[in-house]
Amino acid sequence: MMYSDFNNTLLLIDKPVGWTSFDVVNKVRKLLKTKVGHAGTLDPLASGLLLVCTGSFCKQVGLLQGWEKEYTGTLVLGSITDSYDLETPPQPFGPYEHLTVDQIREAARHFLGVHQQLPPKYSAKYHEGKRYYQLARAGLPVVQKPQKVELKEVSVGDVQLPEVKFQLVSSKGFYVRSWVHDLGQRLGCGAYLKELRRVRVGPYHVAQAWQLSDFVNFVQDRLHDRPLLS
Repeated sequence: MMYSDFNNTLLLIDKPVGWTSFDVVNKVRKLLKTKVGHAGTLDPLASGLLLVCTGSFCKQVGLLQGWEKEYTGTLVLGSITDSYDLETPPQPFGPYEHLTVDQIREAARHFLGVHQQLPPKYSAKYHEGKRYYQLARAGLPVVQKPQKVELKEVSVGDVQLPEVKFQLVSSKGFYVRSWVHDLGQRLGCGAYLKELRRVRVGPYHVAQAWQLSDFVNFVQDRLHDRPLLS
Protein backbone atom coordinates (compact mmCIF):
# COMPACT_ATOMS: atom_id res chain seq x y z
CA MET A 1 0.00 0.00 0.00
CA MET A 2 1.35 3.39 -1.01
CA TYR A 3 0.78 6.96 0.13
CA SER A 4 0.46 8.82 -3.18
CA ASP A 5 0.76 12.56 -2.46
CA PHE A 6 4.55 12.60 -2.74
CA ASN A 7 5.03 9.91 -5.38
CA ASN A 8 6.76 10.59 -8.74
CA THR A 9 8.19 13.90 -7.60
CA LEU A 10 11.19 15.75 -6.19
CA LEU A 11 11.36 16.33 -2.44
CA LEU A 12 13.63 18.91 -0.84
CA ILE A 13 14.79 17.68 2.55
CA ASP A 14 17.01 19.51 5.06
CA LYS A 15 19.21 16.62 6.21
CA PRO A 16 20.13 16.88 9.90
CA VAL A 17 23.61 16.25 11.29
CA GLY A 18 24.10 12.61 12.26
CA TRP A 19 21.94 11.16 9.48
CA THR A 20 23.47 9.59 6.38
CA SER A 21 21.89 10.33 3.02
CA PHE A 22 20.83 6.66 2.92
CA ASP A 23 19.15 7.06 6.33
CA VAL A 24 16.98 9.83 4.88
CA VAL A 25 16.16 7.86 1.73
CA ASN A 26 15.30 4.79 3.80
CA LYS A 27 13.02 6.82 6.08
CA VAL A 28 11.16 8.37 3.14
CA ARG A 29 10.87 4.98 1.42
CA LYS A 30 9.29 3.40 4.49
CA LEU A 31 6.88 6.32 4.87
CA LEU A 32 5.73 6.52 1.26
CA LYS A 33 6.08 2.84 0.32
CA THR A 34 7.58 3.68 -3.06
CA LYS A 35 10.91 3.78 -4.88
CA VAL A 36 13.19 6.53 -3.50
CA GLY A 37 16.66 7.82 -4.40
CA HIS A 38 18.79 10.90 -3.81
CA ALA A 39 20.82 13.16 -6.09
CA GLY A 40 24.09 13.83 -4.28
CA THR A 41 25.44 12.40 -1.02
CA LEU A 42 25.89 14.53 2.08
CA ASP A 43 28.33 13.33 4.75
CA PRO A 44 26.78 12.28 8.08
CA LEU A 45 28.40 15.24 9.88
CA ALA A 46 27.07 17.71 7.28
CA SER A 47 23.58 19.20 7.16
CA GLY A 48 21.54 20.84 4.47
CA LEU A 49 19.77 20.34 1.19
CA LEU A 50 19.26 16.78 -0.03
CA LEU A 51 17.35 16.25 -3.28
CA VAL A 52 15.16 13.17 -2.82
CA CYS A 53 13.43 11.61 -5.83
CA THR A 54 10.40 9.35 -5.56
CA GLY A 55 8.77 6.89 -7.95
CA SER A 56 9.34 7.54 -11.65
CA PHE A 57 11.19 10.79 -10.84
CA CYS A 58 14.16 8.63 -9.81
CA LYS A 59 14.99 8.52 -13.53
CA GLN A 60 16.09 12.17 -13.19
CA VAL A 61 18.77 11.46 -10.56
CA GLY A 62 21.61 11.54 -13.08
CA LEU A 63 20.56 14.97 -14.35
CA LEU A 64 20.12 16.43 -10.87
CA GLN A 65 23.50 15.15 -9.73
CA GLY A 66 25.17 17.31 -12.37
CA TRP A 67 23.95 20.60 -10.89
CA GLU A 68 26.35 22.91 -9.06
CA LYS A 69 26.24 23.01 -5.27
CA GLU A 70 26.71 25.79 -2.74
CA TYR A 71 28.03 25.31 0.79
CA THR A 72 28.78 27.25 3.94
CA GLY A 73 31.09 25.93 6.62
CA THR A 74 33.77 26.30 9.23
CA LEU A 75 37.31 24.97 9.06
CA VAL A 76 39.94 24.76 11.77
CA LEU A 77 43.61 25.56 11.09
CA GLY A 78 46.61 24.03 12.83
CA SER A 79 45.43 20.39 12.98
CA ILE A 80 44.54 17.56 10.62
CA THR A 81 42.40 14.43 10.79
CA ASP A 82 42.48 11.20 8.78
CA SER A 83 38.91 11.81 7.60
CA TYR A 84 39.49 15.54 6.94
CA ASP A 85 36.58 16.23 9.33
CA LEU A 86 35.59 15.31 12.89
CA GLU A 87 34.79 11.66 12.17
CA THR A 88 38.35 11.00 13.33
CA PRO A 89 40.25 12.85 16.10
CA PRO A 90 42.31 15.99 15.30
CA GLN A 91 46.09 15.89 15.62
CA PRO A 92 48.31 19.01 15.79
CA PHE A 93 50.11 19.76 12.54
CA GLY A 94 51.64 23.24 12.32
CA PRO A 95 51.55 26.85 13.59
CA TYR A 96 48.78 29.11 12.29
CA GLU A 97 48.98 32.17 14.55
CA HIS A 98 51.07 34.17 12.08
CA LEU A 99 48.56 33.88 9.22
CA THR A 100 46.66 36.94 8.06
CA VAL A 101 43.16 37.04 6.62
CA ASP A 102 44.61 38.07 3.25
CA GLN A 103 46.93 35.07 3.22
CA ILE A 104 44.06 32.72 3.99
CA ARG A 105 41.88 34.29 1.28
CA GLU A 106 44.68 34.07 -1.29
CA ALA A 107 45.27 30.40 -0.49
CA ALA A 108 41.54 29.66 -0.76
CA ARG A 109 41.33 31.33 -4.18
CA HIS A 110 44.32 29.32 -5.42
CA PHE A 111 41.96 26.37 -6.02
CA LEU A 112 39.47 28.28 -8.18
CA GLY A 113 38.78 26.68 -11.54
CA VAL A 114 39.10 23.14 -12.84
CA HIS A 115 41.70 20.97 -11.14
CA GLN A 116 42.45 17.42 -9.99
CA GLN A 117 41.32 16.56 -6.46
CA LEU A 118 41.93 13.48 -4.30
CA PRO A 119 38.77 12.21 -2.57
CA PRO A 120 39.10 11.66 1.19
CA LYS A 121 40.03 8.19 2.40
CA TYR A 122 36.81 8.26 4.42
CA SER A 123 34.40 8.70 1.50
CA ALA A 124 31.86 6.67 -0.47
CA LYS A 125 34.12 6.27 -3.52
CA TYR A 126 34.79 2.71 -4.66
CA HIS A 127 38.10 0.81 -4.92
CA GLU A 128 37.98 -2.81 -6.10
CA GLY A 129 34.37 -3.22 -4.99
CA LYS A 130 34.81 -1.67 -1.55
CA ARG A 131 33.93 1.80 -0.35
CA TYR A 132 36.90 3.94 0.63
CA TYR A 133 35.52 4.38 4.14
CA GLN A 134 35.12 0.62 4.58
CA LEU A 135 38.81 0.13 3.83
CA ALA A 136 39.87 3.10 5.95
CA ARG A 137 37.86 2.01 8.99
CA ALA A 138 39.32 -1.49 8.70
CA GLY A 139 42.84 -0.05 8.70
CA LEU A 140 43.46 -1.17 5.11
CA PRO A 141 45.29 0.94 2.50
CA VAL A 142 43.13 3.19 0.33
CA VAL A 143 44.23 4.01 -3.22
CA GLN A 144 42.89 7.53 -3.71
CA LYS A 145 42.35 8.25 -7.40
CA PRO A 146 42.27 11.94 -8.41
CA GLN A 147 39.20 13.27 -10.18
CA LYS A 148 38.53 16.43 -12.15
CA VAL A 149 36.42 18.96 -10.23
CA GLU A 150 35.70 22.67 -10.39
CA LEU A 151 35.65 25.27 -7.64
CA LYS A 152 33.49 28.02 -9.14
CA GLU A 153 33.35 30.56 -6.30
CA VAL A 154 34.91 30.83 -2.85
CA SER A 155 34.88 33.48 -0.16
CA VAL A 156 36.39 33.63 3.32
CA GLY A 157 34.15 35.18 5.94
CA ASP A 158 34.72 35.65 9.66
CA VAL A 159 38.19 34.63 10.83
CA GLN A 160 38.69 33.91 14.53
CA LEU A 161 41.85 31.83 14.46
CA PRO A 162 42.06 28.91 14.39
CA GLU A 163 38.49 28.90 12.98
CA VAL A 164 37.64 30.24 9.54
CA LYS A 165 34.15 30.64 8.06
CA PHE A 166 33.78 30.11 4.31
CA GLN A 167 31.27 29.87 1.48
CA LEU A 168 31.82 28.17 -1.88
CA VAL A 169 30.14 27.00 -5.07
CA SER A 170 31.42 23.82 -6.71
CA SER A 171 30.80 21.26 -9.40
CA LYS A 172 29.54 17.71 -9.06
CA GLY A 173 32.04 15.45 -7.29
CA PHE A 174 33.79 18.22 -5.37
CA TYR A 175 34.76 17.21 -1.83
CA VAL A 176 34.75 20.22 0.50
CA ARG A 177 36.71 18.15 3.04
CA SER A 178 39.49 17.60 0.50
CA TRP A 179 39.56 21.30 -0.35
CA VAL A 180 39.91 22.14 3.36
CA HIS A 181 42.72 19.61 3.73
CA ASP A 182 44.51 20.92 0.63
CA LEU A 183 44.08 24.49 1.84
CA GLY A 184 45.71 23.59 5.14
CA GLN A 185 48.63 21.99 3.34
CA ARG A 186 49.08 25.06 1.16
CA LEU A 187 49.13 27.28 4.24
CA GLY A 188 51.60 24.91 5.90
CA CYS A 189 49.59 24.50 9.10
CA GLY A 190 47.05 21.81 8.27
CA ALA A 191 43.29 22.12 8.46
CA TYR A 192 40.15 20.05 8.95
CA LEU A 193 36.45 20.62 8.37
CA LYS A 194 34.47 21.37 11.54
CA GLU A 195 31.02 22.20 10.13
CA LEU A 196 29.41 22.00 6.69
CA ARG A 197 25.98 22.93 5.38
CA ARG A 198 24.74 22.58 1.80
CA VAL A 199 22.52 25.56 1.12
CA ARG A 200 21.80 25.17 -2.60
CA VAL A 201 21.70 22.59 -5.39
CA GLY A 202 21.08 24.06 -8.83
CA PRO A 203 17.98 26.30 -8.58
CA TYR A 204 16.84 24.89 -5.23
CA HIS A 205 17.68 26.45 -1.85
CA VAL A 206 17.58 24.85 1.58
CA ALA A 207 15.10 27.55 2.67
CA GLN A 208 12.56 25.74 0.45
CA ALA A 209 13.21 22.37 2.08
CA TRP A 210 11.25 20.31 4.57
CA GLN A 211 12.77 19.76 7.98
CA LEU A 212 12.97 15.97 8.11
CA SER A 213 10.98 15.74 11.36
CA ASP A 214 8.26 18.02 9.95
CA PHE A 215 7.99 15.91 6.80
CA VAL A 216 7.71 12.68 8.80
CA ASN A 217 5.04 14.17 11.07
CA PHE A 218 3.09 15.60 8.12
CA VAL A 219 2.97 12.27 6.28
CA GLN A 220 2.08 10.32 9.41
CA ASP A 221 -0.74 12.75 10.22
CA ARG A 222 -2.10 12.49 6.67
CA LEU A 223 -1.99 8.70 6.81
CA HIS A 224 -4.42 8.85 9.72
CA ASP A 225 -6.75 11.25 7.90
CA ARG A 226 -6.80 9.87 4.34
CA PRO A 227 -7.12 6.41 2.79
CA LEU A 228 -4.06 4.75 1.32
CA LEU A 229 -3.99 4.08 -2.41
CA SER A 230 -2.86 0.69 -3.67
